[in-house]
Amino acid sequence: MFAVETGAWCTGREIRPSDRRKWVKVFEACDEDKKGYLSREDFKVAVVMLFGYKPSKIEADSVMTSIDPNASGICLEEFIKLMQRKKSAQLHQNEIRQIFTAFDRQYRGFLTLEDFKKAFRQVAPKLPERIVLEAFREVDQDSDGHVSFKDFEYAMNYSQNEA
Repeated sequence: MFAVETGAWCTGREIRPSDRRKWVKVFEACDEDKKGYLSREDFKVAVVMLFGYKPSKIEADSVMTSIDPNASGICLEEFIKLMQRKKSAQLHQNEIRQIFTAFDRQYRGFLTLEDFKKAFRQVAPKLPERIVLEAFREVDQDSDGHVSFKDFEYAMNYSQNEA
């Protein structure tokens, strides 16, 4: 989803020229009438072309309400900013998935306390075991002894938003 109001996306990355060219090309393809902006429907088609999914009504509403109320739609520069944020969010999501997979060495789809201990021994060998236990309990939201990807993702995003 586009986290427009919350600022949850990392925007510090520079736009690669190849990304910019791709986004301009998609913008131009979706702006069939050469209006200079994308309507809500044009925007949805652009997201499908770039990210492979159709944005929900909530996501489209969020984007449309974030633009200048006097504008007829999303101009090219605004579209490029939105796509940069979307790509950054997607990269962040992929990084979280890779970290979870590295911890989940037995490919079970969840992490146990033992998985946490092994991972922390590698990255922070002097960290006291009680701290690892506290971290595990904090991330295991339903206290079932397993950390699902959803639990892990929440913890990773929560810690980033607190920073």
